[in-house]
Order: sequence, then C-alpha cells, then structure tokens
Amino acid sequence: MPTDDTILEVTDLKRHFDVSPPALERLLQGKHRATVKALDGVSFSIKRGETFSLVGESGCGKTTAARCIVGLYRPTAGNIVFDGVDLASLTQRKAMAPVRRRMQMIFQDPYASLNPRWRVKKIVAEPLVTHGLVTDKGELRARVGELLEQVRLSAADGEKFPHEFSGGQRQRISIARALAANPEFLVCDEPTSALDVSVQAQILNLMKDLQRRLGLTYLFISHNLAVIYQISDRVGVMYLGKLVELASADQLFARPRHPYTRLLLETIPRLDPHGEREPVAGEVPNPIDPPPGCGFHPRCPYANARCRVEPPKLIDTDGTLVACHAVEEGRLPAVERAVPASVTQQ
Repeated sequence: MPTDDTILEVTDLKRHFDVSPPALERLLQGKHRATVKALDGVSFSIKRGETFSLVGESGCGKTTAARCIVGLYRPTAGNIVFDGVDLASLTQRKAMAPVRRRMQMIFQDPYASLNPRWRVKKIVAEPLVTHGLVTDKGELRARVGELLEQVRLSAADGEKFPHEFSGGQRQRISIARALAANPEFLVCDEPTSALDVSVQAQILNLMKDLQRRLGLTYLFISHNLAVIYQISDRVGVMYLGKLVELASADQLFARPRHPYTRLLLETIPRLDPHGEREPVAGEVPNPIDPPPGCGFHPRCPYANARCRVEPPKLIDTDGTLVACHAVEEGRLPAVERAVPASVTQQ
C-alpha cells in the first residue's frame, strides 16, 4: 500500500506491442498475429528522495517501464499513480502539464538527445519557455546560466552548440535541461552507458550531489551493476517483462536470492581471477514466444517440473521480494557474498 512518503506507485503495469506481419502476408502465408509482452504485470513503489533502480539484460522491459511512466508510451493495462494522481485519468494536455513538469527524463544518448542546430542556452531554456515558468528575457538568461553552473559548466557555455562538447559535458547539459522545470522526480534511462568509466563516475557523483541538495527522487535504469550499486537505495531485477527480485541494494548484492540475480552478479569482474564462477548459461528466450511457467527455467540449474508450468509470484523472504519456486520451496542454497571490490571502486 502507498504511504505518505511514496511519490510513485506502479501497479500491475503491462505494455504489449503488436509485432505481427502485414495483413497480406498473414493471409497468403497463414501467419498469425504476434505480440511482445514488454511489460507483463510489473508492480513497485518509489519513496520520496530515494533512488530506485531497474536492472536486467537488454530487452527485459526496463526502458519500456520508464517510457510508460513519463507518458511516452500508453500502458496496455495497469495503473501509474504519481503523488496521488492516477496518470491514466489525465486525458487532456492542459491537465497533464502540471504533473509532467514535476517529472522529467534524462535519456541514454547525449549525442542524440540534444538538438544539434540549437545553442545550449536555447536547449536548457526550452522547458522554462514551454511551461511558462520564465517570460522575461533577462531572467531567462540568468536562470539558464544558473542551471549550467549547477551541473558544473559555465554560463558562457550557453553560447556554444552541442558538437563543441564531450560526451560527459553533453550529458551535463541534458541534466541541466531536465532540472530547468524544477522537477521532483527524474527518470534516468541509462544516463552513463555511453560514457567512459571515469566520466561515468563524475556524472554519478554529480547526480548524487544534486539529489541531496534539491531533494530529488530518481528512477534509474541500467544494465551496469557497478553503477547500480553505487547510486541505488533499492533495486528491482527484471527478466522478460517481469520483476523477479526486489530488495535494498545492500541486500541484493550481499544475499542475492533469485538464480537470475546470481547469474547477473557473476558477470561482475573480480580482483581474484582464480575464484570459482558459475558460467553464464543460455540466452534470453524469444519474447514473442516466451517459455511457459517461469520464464527463466530454460537457463536455471534449479528448475523442476513445477517451474516449467506454473509462473511464480513475488513472495517476501526476509525483506526481499522474489519470484522463484526454488526459493519458496527451500531448494535454492543460500549465498553470502562480499560485494566485489570492482563495484565499490567504480
């Protein structure tokens, strides 16, 4: 149940995409309609001031969830409630604007998300103009300068074009643009994946500093576990459009429950090259034709007959929500692991 400190509540969120062949091809070749269940009943909540992260392999539904929350995709089913307001009830643009202003998104690619024909000052000023927050030109110029300095650029950088900046600097411009409308909630879709490791650390430190100073709440999307550990308070692990584990970052990295979470953690490089490691088994199944039962069972060494026919539900085990029959039945050996040094030293 949502509480007063809950800013976002996602309940049974589904988003399906029709990937059927053209009608004529279906008619002539006898093919059927095909649907990808990018999100298949995802539920989670985010508290004010925290960083909640979604992690998983490519195609697991992380970005689809983010785009549904900010309104770029319309959910097939389910509810998204932001600060007590059901976003599905906002059908007119005028009603959406005040809520959308409080919720902004930072995109993955800083090279593609900035208009190359606009000077930086116009890019950062766009939300201020769109939402009518600043009308005076002098005030607008001063506010843009403040935003650029807030992300550790200079006000003079506003006269330049995006191509004059490095990738890390472009992402700082994206962050300045996202902060322009004074949002409370930022959706960060892999904001560091296109950057070098040293630049990643700079951007993450900047985001953590801004969160402390401005009281921001983050939904952070990434496949990089080192980044996830550094910035997250709680983590949701996704597989084939479903949440398979949800726990605090410390719990997830120290005591992973779901076999898929353990598989992901085994991919983190270790300082000890001689330690035993489980091989990463198999590949993600075809999302158009997912396996019955638990979607992970073709890759799981602990799967049994029940796993092949009955989809598991999220259950609470010592503060961790996990969807796994092996955990529920006590068939999965407990794992205690130290957080790898390569994660903490990112």
